Amino acid sequence: MKAIVTVVGNDKVGIIAKVSTRLAMFNINILDISQTIMQDLFTMIMLVDTDKSGKNIDEIAAEMKKLSEEIGVEIRIQHEGIFKSMHRI
Repeated sequence: MKAIVTVVGNDKVGIIAKVSTRLAMFNINILDISQTIMQDLFTMIMLVDTDKSGKNIDEIAAEMKKLSEEIGVEIRIQHEGIFKSMHRI
């Protein structure tokens, strides 16, 4: 299943490394990534493939919530279809 991971928070060293490392721990492949820094605000969107993870989206979301608390940014993961439906113009 493809999913969208969004990360938003104050910029600091290691955000990309920590998020991508945590995803790799669950055998989640990053298919595409876009990140930018607007003044001191870090934003990142990742398209990921969870097919080989062995975890469902709720389990992955719970792990990402733990990480978000550890590093002080907001991390969300949504099924790609839900994300597209919510952001349709």
